[in-house]
Amino acid sequence: MNRLITRPLAVVTGASNGIGYELAKQFAQNGFDLLVTATGATINQAAQDFEALGAKVETIQADLATYDGVEALYSKIKATGRPVEAIAINAGVGVGGEFAHETDLKDELNLINLNVVSSVHLAKRVVKDMVELGQGRILFTSSIAAIMPGPFEAVYAASKAFIHSFAEAIRNELKDTGVSVTSLMPGPTDTNFFHRAGMDDTKVGAKKNDDPAVVAKQGFEALMAGKDAVIAGSVMTQIQGNVSKVLPETLNAELHRHLTEPGSANK
Repeated sequence: MNRLITRPLAVVTGASNGIGYELAKQFAQNGFDLLVTATGATINQAAQDFEALGAKVETIQADLATYDGVEALYSKIKATGRPVEAIAINAGVGVGGEFAHETDLKDELNLINLNVVSSVHLAKRVVKDMVELGQGRILFTSSIAAIMPGPFEAVYAASKAFIHSFAEAIRNELKDTGVSVTSLMPGPTDTNFFHRAGMDDTKVGAKKNDDPAVVAKQGFEALMAGKDAVIAGSVMTQIQGNVSKVLPETLNAELHRHLTEPGSANK
């Protein structure tokens, strides 16, 4: 039998490192072929790692913070001639610092374009195809920052709150279609996220964080089980996320500030 028919296809964005890389490995290890994307050429090296796990892999370098980048990815998806059984809409970026004086508006608008606009854009394209097929699984990478105010990463936390709310809403809309939607909500994870966000001097940026492989495994398992959301990472992260749901927003903001305030790593 043709291998293209026997193995389902998964799409993973932001797959060259971090949680996205580990999600792609999960798909490859569990019998999926892959279409993976990232901005830089490192996606090609990552693809070799996924192929070593038995997956047939296609890649595309695309800047998903742009309309054309998302359209290029969707065109690549259609060019495979294969239905997308699962997609991990994972690509994202952070910006750390005081909103009034330290952060750059250009960086924050780019964050919104990547974290929010591209997620909606890509979902708009893919969801319709999945509904027509009567099956599919969508994993959005949100964050436990979605359920608490995020001082000193205000725009990032708000973007993840959008993604979580969006995921839960379209999950409800799609409940009778055969398409499931899962929100992955990691806590602080050991990736290059905090360095790229300019948060190396914060408590959260300097401390030992959760293993992205563990986060990805929990996210993959939740996706395949059809769960609506999963707080992923260590037991401590899961406790923190669940406790945050019942605390007043003002207290959540103060607790978050303790971790993200510039210079807090040395306090």
